[in-house]
Amino acid sequence: MNNTVLICAIILLIFLFLKMPVYLSILSASVVYFFFNTTTSSQMIAQRVVSGMESIPLLAIPFFVCAGILMNYAGVTKRIMDFCSVVTGRMNGGLAQVNVLLSTLMGGLSGSNIADAAMEAKMLVPEMEQKGYSRPFSTVVTAMSSMITPLIPPGIGMIVYGSISGVSIGKLFVAGISTGGLLCIAMMILVSIISRKRGYKKLREERITAAQLGTAIKPALLPLCLPIIIIGGIRIGIFTPTEAGSVALVYALILGLCYKEIDAKGIRDSIKETAITTANIMLIVGAASAFAWILTKEQIPQTLTEFMVSHIHNKYLFLIIVNIFLLLVGMFIEGNASLIVLVPLLAPIARAYGIDDIHFAMMFIFNITLGAVTPPMGILMFVTCGITDCKIRQFLKESLPFYLMLFICLMILTFIPGFSTGLVNLIY
Repeated sequence: MNNTVLICAIILLIFLFLKMPVYLSILSASVVYFFFNTTTSSQMIAQRVVSGMESIPLLAIPFFVCAGILMNYAGVTKRIMDFCSVVTGRMNGGLAQVNVLLSTLMGGLSGSNIADAAMEAKMLVPEMEQKGYSRPFSTVVTAMSSMITPLIPPGIGMIVYGSISGVSIGKLFVAGISTGGLLCIAMMILVSIISRKRGYKKLREERITAAQLGTAIKPALLPLCLPIIIIGGIRIGIFTPTEAGSVALVYALILGLCYKEIDAKGIRDSIKETAITTANIMLIVGAASAFAWILTKEQIPQTLTEFMVSHIHNKYLFLIIVNIFLLLVGMFIEGNASLIVLVPLLAPIARAYGIDDIHFAMMFIFNITLGAVTPPMGILMFVTCGITDCKIRQFLKESLPFYLMLFICLMILTFIPGFSTGLVNLIY
């Protein structure tokens, strides 16, 4: 490896450990490379940062983010939560089950796990505590269930992965349905087991009537149609994934006006939140794009591919190594930055082993999503604990069975490709 690249990597790790903002850490490492590399113009770094943010598929990010924020201001979240309460009312740990199902359904609307975690920590955790749930358990369920959000279309991670690797974003959206569904079902089973042992009560004992179900579905029906519209429109060819973002935004605005729960101030606040969220994402995307260009220029992906293929002859051993590597990286580096830097490195190697692009993509996205709930830099852990005032030590202790469940789901996705590709092959 070029000594300059090695120095850049060390600087990146040091800055991350010092808890500098992710985009500044990556950008600083890139600046060092251009400073020491006299054969490359220093103006290139600005060009690479800007060009990294100019990708057409990335235009979908502000559209989907704004659509999700508008949904919250329009009262859609409350309607979907009422629907979840009816559906999961007779399950053990009723409110905790509402938490998990709400994250799954909101994933199809917002695509932002941090926004989802913050919203549920404010709305559901106080109510769960009043019903007798412990604060650490309520916080853990909120953080862990928010992991489902990026796996359900239109997850931002899928948009970023597709724009970098050239894999169809529409196919990634379809694969996300089964992947997110697997995690949702596994989490609801675990919550049911824990709730039964601890005596957390159901929301109701009586069976739901058809009239009650209809009453709950009616106000939530239009919002729940959004993922169907997005995937159906992309599959039929009515619009591209980028255009689907603008469709989602218009749809969310129409819902807000129909429900009459959003005003000019709400729209203004939604645009402000969208600008801040999008800026955070795009700063990381731009900085990481410059660093990824450096790795490509130094032929790190090609060298790594040759080394892996010549020394590891079993694709499953390769997948195990990648899982371990990504889990370690996810503990320290933000997910979008990991995607932009590592996808150009690892995706070509996976193809060399004959691993399906969709299978590898969903395994990759699942891994970096795991990093959001693992110490020392798990952002979902800090967001939820900060809102609920739960101690990190209590959070980690309560999380142990959830980590085991997540590991089992990861192994299923790794060694049974059909969970990722089955629905994609059926639809496409």
